[in-house]
Amino acid sequence: MVDSHLLRAGQACARFSAQGAQCLGWRLGTREILWPGDDAIWSSVAPVLFPTCGWSRGGHIRIGQQTYPMPVHGFASLSYFDVTQLSESVLRFTSRDSNNTRQLWPFSFALSITYTLQENALSVACEIENHDMQIMPYAIGLHPGFALDWQAGAHHLVFEKPELAEVPVIAPGGLFSARKRPVPLKARVIDLTPALFEAEALCFLDTQSRSFVLEGPDSRLAIAAPDFPHLVLWNKDAAPFLAIESWTGMGDLEGFEGSIFERPSMIHLASGASRTHHVRYSWEPLGRDMASA
Repeated sequence: MVDSHLLRAGQACARFSAQGAQCLGWRLGTREILWPGDDAIWSSVAPVLFPTCGWSRGGHIRIGQQTYPMPVHGFASLSYFDVTQLSESVLRFTSRDSNNTRQLWPFSFALSITYTLQENALSVACEIENHDMQIMPYAIGLHPGFALDWQAGAHHLVFEKPELAEVPVIAPGGLFSARKRPVPLKARVIDLTPALFEAEALCFLDTQSRSFVLEGPDSRLAIAAPDFPHLVLWNKDAAPFLAIESWTGMGDLEGFEGSIFERPSMIHLASGASRTHHVRYSWEPLGRDMASA
């Protein structure tokens, strides 16, 4: 069984795993755009989050009168995907419900992740199909870690529109509290340092912005996420990466005891319906050609 798949477009190449439909590497010329993963810090590279984003209270969700175990960010990263489309620059993975998923999520569904590689961009389309006889709630998210050398110079994230300079305090168990804490966001720009993430991730909920730009000393990464209302920034142990996460949903609120249908931001997909969410990442060097980047 082939687990690794490669896409090419000009000087760009990207590598993917059927395990979790995850992108494992994206290179433009000699420049590695993604963090390679490190088992001692964070072993993942760019996991797909489904059918939940964030933590569930006590590691469980409730549907009707029954509770089900739910890993943080759902189970998509643990699932094996079939390749349903493959060309030089386009790769589509599809996973469907199984006996294993129904132990966690009692719905019939199909989840397809389509990657399209261009010479300076990687686009992702996440399609969810509800094959069940009832409404299916879900959240989808993308969690790429971008390679970032904190010692090379200043890094900034620029928001498309003005945002509140505060984020929720994360309670024990990864739950969202009603308390807020300030962040150094000024004139749509936040200066990034590892110290920002020493306590927890920065979770910007219900943002006005749907596009963002990560500016570094020698490169610029533009992110267009028109179908994702939440932005999460995360780093661990000052490692050389920044996770820039696009979520449609969020984790449980502190003290929440309701069903998954009542969790804020869950999308309720009608029986027989489908919905697609898109993100596009565009990278360009600043002041240097791509081959020498």
